[in-house]
Amino acid sequence: MTAMLIVAHAPLASALKAVAMHTFPDCARRLEAMDVPADMSPEDMAQQMRDIVLRMNDPEVLVLTDVFGATPCNVAQQLALADDLGSIKVVTGVNVPMLWRSLCYADDALEALVARAVAGANQGIMQVAVSKPQNQSNKASQNKNAHDQNHDHHQQ
Repeated sequence: MTAMLIVAHAPLASALKAVAMHTFPDCARRLEAMDVPADMSPEDMAQQMRDIVLRMNDPEVLVLTDVFGATPCNVAQQLALADDLGSIKVVTGVNVPMLWRSLCYADDALEALVARAVAGANQGIMQVAVSKPQNQSNKASQNKNAHDQNHDHHQQ
């Protein structure tokens, strides 16, 4: 099973881990979260990420970050280049569908898991068409009452 690490601006990483533990507690056992406070330096962030990955003691780690180009993603990319940490892949834009898909297929090879994470994220984003319920019988009775009120003089 591939180890997974969520690195995101606080408190998103721990919130996503809580969602994972709530929904898939057995699958989330190899999931770690690192919340990045606003005042954390990139150097401290890199050291904390490195410590977590070493503690996970897994040859393959999928790192999920929140925003491409933001410091958590940039530091994770640098970490993925380290020769002493095994194989690390970084996927950014983490959301709940991405996380759930990753958890459910964590036994896949790392490359396949990356593809599933991206697919989960993409398929989980959609505009939802919402329409107001139509209650035609209620509308008809309202129209009849309005019609009757407007034409009371006919029934004298």
